[in-house]
Amino acid sequence: MINLKSVDIEKKKITTLAVPVCEDREIHDGILKTLCGSAKKFKEFDGKTGEEIILHNPPGVNITRVIFVGLGKLDKIDPEALRVFAGKTVKACIQKKLTEVSLATPSANDLKMEMGGLIEALLEGAYLGNHRFDKYKKEKKLKALNSINVITNPGAVKKFTRLVPHVTAVCSGTLLAREWVSTPSNDKRPGAFSRMLTREAKKEKLKTRVLTDKELRKGKYGAILAVGEGSQDKPRLVEIVYAPKGAKKTIALIGKGVTFDTGGINLKPSGGIEDMKIDMSGAAAVAATLIAMARLKPKVKVVGVIPVVENMPSGTATRPGDIVKSYAGKSVEIGNTDAEGRLILIDAMTHALKSFKPDIMVDIATLTGACMVALGDKIAGVFSHDDDLADAIAAAGKKTHERTWRLPLPEDYQELLKSEFADLNNMSSSRYGGAITAALFLAEFAGKAKWAHIDIAGPAYIKKGTPYCEAGGTGFGVRLFCELIENLTS
Repeated sequence: MINLKSVDIEKKKITTLAVPVCEDREIHDGILKTLCGSAKKFKEFDGKTGEEIILHNPPGVNITRVIFVGLGKLDKIDPEALRVFAGKTVKACIQKKLTEVSLATPSANDLKMEMGGLIEALLEGAYLGNHRFDKYKKEKKLKALNSINVITNPGAVKKFTRLVPHVTAVCSGTLLAREWVSTPSNDKRPGAFSRMLTREAKKEKLKTRVLTDKELRKGKYGAILAVGEGSQDKPRLVEIVYAPKGAKKTIALIGKGVTFDTGGINLKPSGGIEDMKIDMSGAAAVAATLIAMARLKPKVKVVGVIPVVENMPSGTATRPGDIVKSYAGKSVEIGNTDAEGRLILIDAMTHALKSFKPDIMVDIATLTGACMVALGDKIAGVFSHDDDLADAIAAAGKKTHERTWRLPLPEDYQELLKSEFADLNNMSSSRYGGAITAALFLAEFAGKAKWAHIDIAGPAYIKKGTPYCEAGGTGFGVRLFCELIENLTS
């Protein structure tokens, strides 16, 4: 579907060529420079951000149409601008009902970028933009492109051809996570969702294991069970393991998998409940990352531990004021049944610690609306006592444009989680700092592993599409995790 090629643009017959254009500097040589000059002769096109013009059958080349897309001023062009260009172009071609497109690569020297990073950004934007989630529509009016070619010079093709399978592995995982998140909850209740994850994992020959509610009761996973008590579809705990021979380090990823969150007895109001199919976004990110690991084959053991539940109100549902015992042995008073994500995560974290003894453990979850209040809907919150791990997550997010911001874990806020009757309350006694107190609750169960928590309540889902993401699940975390694991093992 996506290729890196060297093509003689002056001689090769091309149906559709897309060319990125800088507003205040030439970033192409030869015939591409000439074509850009022709485009800029039109008053409506200067190369400003978002501008677009199409020339049909321009002289000097055998190209049916050339789409010129403005990138803006040179000092504002970065890898994300190139992802946006590629994704926007692919989506435009889909809307025009075309079947293929070629993307011209600008000069890395002129853009002051490393060539590999430039090509990787174009490949990512194109791959991620070439996606349609229309399985529930009777009429599928638009189709993804059959072929996308990123055109560059022969030397770059030879040097960076490895980027194609790498980007394909990472971005196909991202699209898989997006589809899981966008799938309605009636088609992904705990049993069905667990089967979705393990089915895809088994295709890559990953080791999987699913603990049923009977096994969870026998093992005394009281926190997970408490959240799932109100649903007829009982909880599961899913393990997915990538274990290469000779691995000397283990990384555990924990993903929140609430397939629908009503809030339980503390029922969510209208306006907050309609999109709660997304509350398994962390689980989707973790499972998709493990599938990508099977294709990327890093020399580190990576395990995914995914608690899967449905949080429903019923006559058997857990009540506010109930006290449950976690798998770690600590008791938790239920201050609010809508603070359920942290409950299933602590049992999953303890399971990971006991079963795999990881060196590093990172959980990812659509955990708190408070994090969205703090950081908006495009930036994830990161919490960790380990500076190196927090910095590594931030660096990975900067590279992939899955942006994060580190928030504090002040010791004195721990007082807000005290209970008169149990070891902890799952709800803070203060209405403020909810993202922090939720992270502090999780920190109590991190053991001796280097641990970080990523709150993706904001960026896990979008209601309006972006240049390389449709409306719906974003797959946030998959590319970040792949980059993080690569950096931690390089």
